[in-house]
Amino acid sequence: LAFSLPYNLQTKPKTKINKTKTSEIRSSFPDDAGGALMAGQSRKWMILVATIWIQAFTGTNFDFSAYSSELKSVLRISQVQLNYLAVASDLGKVFGWSSGLALMYFPIWTVLFAAAFMGFVGYGVQWLVITNFISLPYIVVFLCCLLAGLSICWFNTVCFVLCISNFPANRSLALSLTVSFNGVSAALYTLAYNAINPTSPELYLLLNALIPLVISFTAIIPILRQPPFEPLPPDGVRRDSLMFLILNILAALNGVYLLLFESNSSALTSARLLFGGAILLLILPLCIPGLVIARNWYLRTIHTSFRLEGSGFILVDPDELELHKGMLAHEANRESYQLLTDDVVPNPVKTIAVEEGDADESSCCKKLITRGQLELLGIEHSLWQLLSRADFWFYYVAYFCGGTIGLVYSNNLGQIAQSLGQSSNTTTLVTLYSSFSFFGRLLSATPDYIRAKVYFARTGWLAIALLPTPIALFLLASSGTASALQVGTALMGLSSGFIFAAAVSITSELFGPNSVGVNHNILITNIPIGSLIYGFLAALVYDSHGTTGIKSMTDSVVCMGRGCYHMTFVWWGCLSVLGLGSSLVLFIRTRKAYQRFEQARISSNIDS
Repeated sequence: LAFSLPYNLQTKPKTKINKTKTSEIRSSFPDDAGGALMAGQSRKWMILVATIWIQAFTGTNFDFSAYSSELKSVLRISQVQLNYLAVASDLGKVFGWSSGLALMYFPIWTVLFAAAFMGFVGYGVQWLVITNFISLPYIVVFLCCLLAGLSICWFNTVCFVLCISNFPANRSLALSLTVSFNGVSAALYTLAYNAINPTSPELYLLLNALIPLVISFTAIIPILRQPPFEPLPPDGVRRDSLMFLILNILAALNGVYLLLFESNSSALTSARLLFGGAILLLILPLCIPGLVIARNWYLRTIHTSFRLEGSGFILVDPDELELHKGMLAHEANRESYQLLTDDVVPNPVKTIAVEEGDADESSCCKKLITRGQLELLGIEHSLWQLLSRADFWFYYVAYFCGGTIGLVYSNNLGQIAQSLGQSSNTTTLVTLYSSFSFFGRLLSATPDYIRAKVYFARTGWLAIALLPTPIALFLLASSGTASALQVGTALMGLSSGFIFAAAVSITSELFGPNSVGVNHNILITNIPIGSLIYGFLAALVYDSHGTTGIKSMTDSVVCMGRGCYHMTFVWWGCLSVLGLGSSLVLFIRTRKAYQRFEQARISSNIDS
C-alpha cells in the first residue's frame, strides 16, 4: 500500500449544519435526484461486497503450510531452502509501493487484473512444478513465490482504495471489516480442497492461481459502476454505521461456521455441502444494497411525515466517525491552537518531560517514557521525522516481535504438525489458525464500537492483543500434545489477526492519515525481515535435529519429535515477551496524546 489520499478524502474544516434546514433541502429534491442518490448508495455497498470477496479469496499466503511439505519433497530442498520460499512470498510486501504507483497512471480495474494475473502466473507455475509437469531450478520457483506475494499486496491496495473512496466517513469500519476476511482465506481454500480432492495437497496451488482470477472478473462489474463521491448527511452516517454492524454480525457467523463445521468435512458429499454453505454466507451481504434501496423508498414515499428524534441506539456520533476530522478539526482552530501552544505552552509534552526529569534526572525509565513523546494524534510525519521518532521504533519492535512471529508460525505449521505426528490434521490446524485470525481481525474494530462507553488508547489494545503470543509459544514449548498444538495455534491466530488489522489505524493515528500509505509500508518491512530471521532460526533447529530423524524417499530431511521445534518456540516466546514490553512502553508514551484527543473530542461535541 503506497498511495496518498485523494483531496476529497483529506481532512476538511468542520462546518455547522442546521439539521432542520438540511432535512428541508433534502425533502425538496426531485424524485429523479432521490432515485440517483439511492442508486449511488446501493452501488457503494455493492463495491464493499466486492472488496469482501476479493479479500476473502486473496489471502493465499496463509495456506502455504498446507502444501509446503509436498513442495519440499518435490524440489528436494532443505528446511532452510523451504524457509527462503516463504520469505520470498513475504518479500513481495517490500515492493508494495508499486501498486500505489500503478494507481497513479492506470484505472483501478487494470491494477486489479494485474494482481490477478501475477497470482495466476506465480501460483500456476508452482503448481506445474509440484505436479511434475515441468522441472525448474530453485531460483525460478523463488521468483514465482515473490510474484505471488506481490499480487497479494496489489489486491490489498485495490481494496483499501475502494473502501477509503466510497466510505470516507466510515473508513475505519470498512477497512477493518474487509481486512478481516483476508484472514479467513485459508479456511475457505481448505473447504474447497476437501470438496474437490482431499488427497492432493498440490490442489491448493491450483486454487490459489484460479480463484482470485475468477473473483476479479466477478468484482469488475460493481467497480466499473463506482458512484461519484457524495458527502452523507448525519442520519446517513448513522445508517451506514448500522449497516456495518449488520455486516460484522454476518462476518462473525461466517467465522463460526468455518470453525465449527470444517472438521466435519471428511466425506466428499458433506464437504461439498459445507463449502456451498460458506459461499452462501459470503453471498448474503448482497442483500445490503437491496435493504438500502427499500429503506430509502419507504422513507421517501411512506414515512416522510413521521420522524423519530433522539434514537436510543446510536453506534457512533457522526462527528466522531471520521477519526481524522476529530484529530485535525477546523483548520483555523488548529492554527489558533498552535499559536496558543507556541506562545503560552511551547511544548506541553516536553514541559512535562523536563519537570519530571528535574525531579529525578537519574531515572532512565522516566527518560525512556517522556523523551520525545507525541504531542497530538494525527500530526503528519515525513520519512525522516518517522525514522527519528522513538515511538515508531517501539511500534516497529512490537510488530516485529508479535504479528510477524505469528505469520512465520503459520508458514511453519505444516512441518510443526508433521514433527509432532499430526500430519493428518494439518488442514484442520490451517483452518483453526485462519478462523481465529479472522476473529482477531474482527475484534480490532472493538475500539470504534465501544468508544462512547469505554475509551482506551488503541496502543493499549495492541498491548493486550500481543499477550496471547508468548502464552501460546511457551505452551507449545512445554507440551507436544495435540490439544496444546490446537490451543497454541488458535491463540497465535487470534493475536496476529488483531495486530494485522489494527496496524493501519494505529499508523494513521500516530503518524498522520495522509502519510499512512508510505509510513505503513515502512512499518511492514519488518515482515520479510522477520520471516527471514525467524524462519532461518527455525530451519536451522529443524535440520540440526533432522539428523536424528528420518529421510524421505527424495533425500529431504524430515525431523520427528518435540525437539524439532522446542528451542524455536522458546526463542520465539522470549522475543514475543520483548515485543509485549515494547508495546507497553508505546502505550505509556502515547496515552497522554490519546487522552488529549478524547478531551478535545468531548469538548467539541459539547460546543456543537
